Amino acid sequence: MTWNRKHLLDIESLSADEITAVLDTARQFKAVGERAIKKVPALRGKTVVNLFVEPSTRTRISFELAAMRLSADVINFSAEASSLKKGETLKDTARNLEALNADVIIIRHSATGAPHFLSRVINAHVVNAGDGAHEHPTQALLDTFTIREHKGRIAGLHVTILGDILYSRVARSNIWALLKLGAHVTLCGPSTLVPRVFEQMGCRVTHNVDEAIAGADVINLLRIQHERQRKTMFPSIGEYAALFGLNHARFAKTKPDALIMHPGPINRGVEIASDLADCGRSVILEQVTNGLAVRMAVLYLINGGKGAQELGGLN
Repeated sequence: MTWNRKHLLDIESLSADEITAVLDTARQFKAVGERAIKKVPALRGKTVVNLFVEPSTRTRISFELAAMRLSADVINFSAEASSLKKGETLKDTARNLEALNADVIIIRHSATGAPHFLSRVINAHVVNAGDGAHEHPTQALLDTFTIREHKGRIAGLHVTILGDILYSRVARSNIWALLKLGAHVTLCGPSTLVPRVFEQMGCRVTHNVDEAIAGADVINLLRIQHERQRKTMFPSIGEYAALFGLNHARFAKTKPDALIMHPGPINRGVEIASDLADCGRSVILEQVTNGLAVRMAVLYLINGGKGAQELGGLN
């Protein structure tokens, strides 16, 4: 299909065909990344701004490198060293960046809906790199890309997301992407962090880890989002690790081909035993690698790229 969206704001509004179009395009860009010369001229002459108002390692660097691989000029915006600290509004900041001829603004912000707001007040393309506890669309895209690479499909797979679901934008985007592509999604964690309301999205909810991971084809572990919690959601980190962490005893009960995933940053010894994060069934670093290809695909598509079929000649 032909991509027709100017922005990437969320996964909820995308169709299964649109998600698949991004994944197929990303596959072409991953092949480009394996060549000796890894750059293509798709965004030559374009300016991409990383407007990150929250901390980031993987997402910011991945977007920066993705834009550079597409031959764009890249500006990294530091909120701490900007006029946001002097009281300038997000709208004014973005409009000033647009006045400097920014073509794409990639935004991470603590406020839910910030990317949607920007898309209404500026003409530049907007990409959501995470907004509060709402969504993180490119993380879901790279996660589904990684699953599809290993399993060959998404439809019919049983995927368990284990951890802090309530405050996780990664969880919400993954739920939408997986369900749209036909997977069965199970959510697990403390009842305070995995309320039954998520069943309304079409997920299975359980607070029993052994039940959640039994038969799972994919286990995606999430850290505790302490920065978004306004009260204590469980007695202690030690108790959380004992009751909900993926340890060796639980790992031994999983399917022999179950994938272990984590969006990072990992809190080793809490949501997962440290050595399990590095075991042969862990695809955590592959997720990082695939994130580059997915973000190249997103930047290419929102700037008028036609999709995977147009890129056939790059390889």
